[in-house]
Amino acid sequence: MAVKKDTKKDTIKNKAMLAYGVIQLGSKVVSAVALVAIAVGFCSLKKESNFFNECVEEIKATGSPTADSVRFCTGG
Repeated sequence: MAVKKDTKKDTIKNKAMLAYGVIQLGSKVVSAVALVAIAVGFCSLKKESNFFNECVEEIKATGSPTADSVRFCTGG
């Protein structure tokens, strides 16, 4: 009878370790996906920043002050 109890304990322990491993792997996948989403967001922000800077420089080239150029490019 002692052998069956040890086998049940081992089975429960193995299932617990498997569940722990799956949870750990899942959390790492979620973290990786979140980092990719952040990186893509930064790329988009960089493009928007470049567009804004080009707009300001273009308006300043017409002789407008910097403050007026910024106001124009932000839609104000």
